[in-house]
Formats: sequence, C-alpha cells, structure tokens
Amino acid sequence: MTGPSENSQGMARPGKGGWQVAVLGGGAWGTALALAMLRAGHKVRLFARDPETVAAIGQGQNPRYLPGIAIAPGIEATSDIAAALSGADCVLAVTPAQSLRATLTAAKDHIPGGIPLVLCAKGIERDTGALLSAIVEEILPRNPVAALSGPSFATDVARGLPTAVVVAARDEALAVDLAARFSAENLRCYSSDDLIGVEIGGALKNVFAIAAGAVTGAGLGASAQAAMVTRGFVELRRIGAAFGARPETLMGLSGLGDLLLTCSSAQSRNFAYGLALGQGKALAGLALAEGVPTAAIAARIAAERGIDAPIIAAVAAILDGAITIRQAVTGLMTRPLKTETND
Repeated sequence: MTGPSENSQGMARPGKGGWQVAVLGGGAWGTALALAMLRAGHKVRLFARDPETVAAIGQGQNPRYLPGIAIAPGIEATSDIAAALSGADCVLAVTPAQSLRATLTAAKDHIPGGIPLVLCAKGIERDTGALLSAIVEEILPRNPVAALSGPSFATDVARGLPTAVVVAARDEALAVDLAARFSAENLRCYSSDDLIGVEIGGALKNVFAIAAGAVTGAGLGASAQAAMVTRGFVELRRIGAAFGARPETLMGLSGLGDLLLTCSSAQSRNFAYGLALGQGKALAGLALAEGVPTAAIAARIAAERGIDAPIIAAVAAILDGAITIRQAVTGLMTRPLKTETND
C-alpha cells in the first residue's frame, strides 16, 4: 500500500489500495468487524487484552466469543496496543462503552493524528452522561470521529451473512468515504452525517431490549412486548430530539432497525439479560449487557431534561432493585390516558 496522503482539511488519507485498519477489541463484535474489514480488502490488526484470545485468533478461531466460527487467515492479532495501531489508516473502537475512555487514554499516544476513529460500541458513559463521540473528541481532538451502527449480530457478520449498517460522521464526505471503504459483498454500509442520531439510537435500543426480554421472560405475552417496543421507540424519539437527532435517522437502520432486531432475539445480549431477569434466573455470569449501565444514566438524563420516558425509568428502577417487573408493568398500564401521538 502506498503511504497516506492528506485531503484539503489536513486529514490523513491513504493512497490507492486497502487501508491498514486497527481494531481495538477482541470480543465477538471486534472479531466479526475484523473479518468484515478483511473481506473489504483491508489489512487488519486486532488488539485484544487476553493473550489466549490473541493466540486463538492466530489459530483461526475465537472459541470464547465466536464458538464454531472459523476465523479466516489474515488478521494479525496482538496484545500490544502500540503494535496494533502502528501505521493505521483507520481505527475501529470496539471496546465496551464503559471502558472506552480507559482504552483511548492508553492508546492516544499511538494513534496517528488525523486518521478517523470509528465507534463500534453503543452506550452512554455512566459516570458523565457523555455520548461516546464526546469522549473521543476530548481525548483525541485531532482525530475525526465516526460511528458504525445498525441491526447486526456479530455471528451474522462473522459468517458473512447479508447485513446492512450505517456509518455516520459530522463530515458527510468522511461518512461517504468510510461507508464505501467498509462495504463488501455481504456488508452494505449506508452513510449519514447525523452522528448524534446514530449514537442515540444505538445506545437506547439496548435499554428497550432489556425491557423486551423481561416482558417475555415474565410471560406477559406478545401483545405486551409489542406495545413496549412501540412505546419505547416513542421515548427514543423524544430523547433523540432533545439531543438534536433527526427523526429520519431514528427511523432508519441505527434506530428502528436496530431496535427491532435487538428486541426480538435472545442472540441479543441485552434481550438475553432481560429474559433471565424476567424469569428470575441468576444474572451473574451472563454476557455483558451494555443496556444495564446505560439505563441508569438515560433515566437520569431524561429526568434532568424533563423528558417523559417511563419505560426507561422503569428499566432503571428494576435493575436497581427498587421495583419488580410486575410493579413496573402495573405502573405503566395505569398512567394517565392520552392520545397516542401526544408527545
């Protein structure tokens, strides 16, 4: 590959050929995206903290996170973050939302200035209420930030099954460029300049997935689940509007599309968490559900801004042990009646 060039804004751009892509995170989604980048014609280095995961990927598997899925050769896995970032033309940050700040702090001295950093995790920072793009802009002010989101399960992407996502950046030209570079035969990437809208949709759908799983686990019926998801989308739109998200973004892949997928399958870690919660099962040992920390901060943000978000508030209260699922449902069903479209 020829060396990077710069566009008129001083942003690093590669020459002809594929990029050198650094993937930060060796979990299911990080490994799946590394495979997707490989299929799109890029060279890929993947950083994982766990030496066993690094060794396993080198042997063509990741049994801890993607059991039964063959990992194609060509991904260079390492537990050395400096080595993973060396010469990178683009960075995909796939670490969990609540550890993003620590990861970027450790990586910042090794990330070349000007190259795009693409957020691939979903959530809101629990301690500060910051969207993930704000964390990037604070720690890496010289690097343009983008986000990749949409209805996608890691196992589907890893297997190369047809999937559509959206890539967003405030700079529309950057979003278009990234979407084109990331797209491959079975991964279709749309572009958007509504970065905040894409982030909000991805973060909040996890909270509603916990609610959907809990309703299902408690045996409250498909009708209750459908009502919860639909009214949840209303809350998503309310909070999105408060942050300046565009309605059409929330109606798209990263909003409604991701909400529908995540609220309908136990493949979703958040739905699975809610399912166990509704069934009264032990929650220890379950896969990370990013909606758990997001629920509390989303409920706080809604309360502080005067946004009516009763489902989010109920999920936060259930997770905090303040109310039961049955009490939450009773509270939601006995709220004052109003017209459906009265926001």
